[in-house]
Amino acid sequence: MSYPGKKRKSYDTPNHPWQAARMATEVEMVKKYGLRNKKELWKAHSFLRKYRADARRLLAESAESELTGHSKTEADQVLSKLIRYSILKPDSNIDDILGLTTESILERRLQTLVHRLGLARTSRQARQFITHGHISLNGQKVTVPSMMISSDQEMAIDYYSTSPITSESHPERPAQVASSLVEE
Repeated sequence: MSYPGKKRKSYDTPNHPWQAARMATEVEMVKKYGLRNKKELWKAHSFLRKYRADARRLLAESAESELTGHSKTEADQVLSKLIRYSILKPDSNIDDILGLTTESILERRLQTLVHRLGLARTSRQARQFITHGHISLNGQKVTVPSMMISSDQEMAIDYYSTSPITSESHPERPAQVASSLVEE
């Protein structure tokens, strides 16, 4: 047994370190989502791998007999969490978990949503705004770009109230956000 305060890896690295095709897709995804390094990509991949393994196990149990008791509640919990984070559609079932990709996980990160909502010009700038404390969630400052955002929280993302970026004349403020606020 290890010490409970000890930090552990929350991801698995690839089995083979030098695969050109995998490395090329990883670099594209790191650039597309503005990730700091491949470790963040591997964390998302491990998150997805965990849920896919649970789905395969639950599907195997349901093939033997109908899901009941603990298996049924576990399946409902897995589905409800993925639906709450808008990774799956509300009418999804366990089979749909197997069709998920790493991109569907990366789309629900705070960094990606800040960029998609137009609060930042690029995903790298979104990361910078978050780490510098310019972004808030329900009025509270958030400084973790990898935070998973539920569908309820998505509309509560905005600039932090004391941030200088709230000023329309700030040079780093994206143009479409400034123009949309002027129209209101």
